[in-house]
Amino acid sequence: MQFKDISPILADPALLRTAVRALAAPYADMEVTKVVGVESRGFLFGTPMADWLGAGFVLARKPGKLPAATIREEYALEYGTDAVEIHIDALTPDDRVLIHDDVIATGGTAAATARLVERVGATVVGFAFLIELEFLNGRTQLPDALPVHVVLDV
Repeated sequence: MQFKDISPILADPALLRTAVRALAAPYADMEVTKVVGVESRGFLFGTPMADWLGAGFVLARKPGKLPAATIREEYALEYGTDAVEIHIDALTPDDRVLIHDDVIATGGTAAATARLVERVGATVVGFAFLIELEFLNGRTQLPDALPVHVVLDV
């Protein structure tokens, strides 16, 4: 598998603005209150997406990286498991959440993040990814009823 380098987008102000708009615009009318960005490249686009949407931003990180009390969700990998965590007080039942990561590959991390959001009582309104590695069928791991927006299919 070839690595997909997003650094040229980050280095070019016009491309960065275009990418943020392309990721966030489909959710402009969905009353998003929080964008949850998945570690770590999900932070790069997720924060300006939240700003563009007039929403807050929440970090979803690997275990042990957040400083306060967390809630954790494990997910299966090809050879074992991993987990993602958010601060236990980062979301409320009133929050409408857009989940963002730069790439959707197998879908495990995004699906686990959605389960975390739901466990704290918030509502997932959709997913936004810059790149989808279609041959890995990661979309099949995500809830069918939710929109999945991808900017680039590879």
